[in-house]
Amino acid sequence: MAAGHQVVGTARTQDKARALEARGIQATVASFDDLDVLARLAKESDAVINGASADERKVVEALLAALKGSGKHFIHTSGSSIVATGAGGELTQGVHDEDTPIEPVPEKVARISLDKAVLDAAKDGIHTNVICPCLIYGKGLGLNPDSVQLPPLIQYARETGTARYIGKGENVWSNVHIEDLADLYLLVLERAPAGTFYFAENGEANFRDAVTAIGKSLHLPVGSMPLAEGEKRWGVELGRLALASNSRIRAKRARALGWKPHRASVFDVLAELK
Repeated sequence: MAAGHQVVGTARTQDKARALEARGIQATVASFDDLDVLARLAKESDAVINGASADERKVVEALLAALKGSGKHFIHTSGSSIVATGAGGELTQGVHDEDTPIEPVPEKVARISLDKAVLDAAKDGIHTNVICPCLIYGKGLGLNPDSVQLPPLIQYARETGTARYIGKGENVWSNVHIEDLADLYLLVLERAPAGTFYFAENGEANFRDAVTAIGKSLHLPVGSMPLAEGEKRWGVELGRLALASNSRIRAKRARALGWKPHRASVFDVLAELK
């Protein structure tokens, strides 16, 4: 909006739609099942950004069908668990940039297939791009202030009185500040060639160090939990594939496009926890 764009957003409830309207965003109530509404909104817009789900294929297919032959922009959000290694808290050495072949865990094969479908749609007269963030940190700029990975660990520490990582906590994820990530979406919208994929990261950290920073800020002890306990509390998707895995990427192509992430590091942000 600050860059001069008029923003239209969808929300699942009327209350959330009103909250978007209060921020100057023209809102429509719609869910993943309202494909006709989403298609209509896409046809009425100059550009479409899917920031709701990296895996909801029926929505992406409906949006691409609505935009076919229009020359309009469609930016899809993926996620760097496509390169994750299920290591149970151990460190693995592999690092991916946009040109590195990916051998995904079985749970992420469908996400990679969807990313490819979006990029391939550039052949159908749509200006498609995929942005693939890693661990996102910082206070959310929208209605939800929390990201996926660190807030559950912070909540666990507050609930139990101990900050915990999984296994040895040596597993590493790249990370990116939410405001730097927002900058990249705007840059991709304005500059990126069609059919291109972009990782988004600005550094990396292992979970033991991140959880230690949580414990220090909250004045709590720090320790380990078994992988099975993490999966029991958070499920396989979060407990094993997000908190106990490695996902190490380099945003080579985004930086070549002119992206210059500069916000506070993940440790600076965790140091401000109360």
